[in-house]
Amino acid sequence: MTEPKHPVRTVDRTIDVLEIIRELDGAGVSEIAERVDIGKSAVHNHLNTLANREYVLKEGDEYHIGLSFLGLGAYARNRTDIYDAARVEVDELADKTGELVNLLVDRNGMGIYLYQAKGEQAVELDTYEGKHVHLHCTALGKAILGFRPREEVTETLDEHGMPSMTEDTITDRETFFDELDEVRKRKYAIDREERLTGLRCIASPITNDEDRSIAAISVACPAHRVDDERFYEELPDTVLGTANVVELQYNYS
Repeated sequence: MTEPKHPVRTVDRTIDVLEIIRELDGAGVSEIAERVDIGKSAVHNHLNTLANREYVLKEGDEYHIGLSFLGLGAYARNRTDIYDAARVEVDELADKTGELVNLLVDRNGMGIYLYQAKGEQAVELDTYEGKHVHLHCTALGKAILGFRPREEVTETLDEHGMPSMTEDTITDRETFFDELDEVRKRKYAIDREERLTGLRCIASPITNDEDRSIAAISVACPAHRVDDERFYEELPDTVLGTANVVELQYNYS
């Protein structure tokens, strides 16, 4: 990400405040001041301005993200070509599998859940549309990185690291690059309880006409309910088929 030549410090601080509130799922003035490293009175000024425009909401002693962001987020998502191409197919895949289906894009080396659809047996997770995740520990992220140049993947790992989310998270780079080689060969990626214990996912990239990933689609299911035969033999073909349809719509519609 290119740094601006003349950043506006006040805007930077406001965004820092908002990101801390999101990260902590609600935060008080003292907590924010400590993390942003500015005085409490300055934090109050930021929060009062945001609250006046309903971008944050005060609940007791904590501030939370307000609904005013919902309209902006929906507008931004609806302007994304891949959302328009994939939404119906994501819904149909959720109905067909009965599971949770996700559409992920990447921005500045992190994954962003762009859209979700829930089948009848969909598991409830900590994910939501707009949530940011590391790419190395998800099938979606591996599907995206598997169709990017190695130099670009290295830059992403340099910037964001490979934090261990569970005991199964891949944190060794060479092992991870071996995994990406497999992803590229079979055109789907596997999350073996690497982000959340008890959750497995199959994901396939959506690529443009230059074979570069622009997004990924996944099916997420609890490890205890979905047996190996369905997970390793049935779901990959199902996800690949959906991704292929989306690619055709995105590239040639």
